[in-house]
Amino acid sequence: MSAWRQVGLNYINYSNIAAKLVRRVLKPEFRTDAARRDDSHIRFTKWAEGKPIKNVEPTA
Repeated sequence: MSAWRQVGLNYINYSNIAAKLVRRVLKPEFRTDAARRDDSHIRFTKWAEGKPIKNVEPTA
């Protein structure tokens, strides 16, 4: 069994932690480019009856 699985992580959590550690140890000139890749944007779309619902206000 993988070490990350033994401590209760799934692969997504494990890879996110590993990526953050790699970005942290990069030289300063490479760190800024890598920091931009750390941001991610997710959009959720509600669906009803097989079609996306438009103009739904986001919930916090």
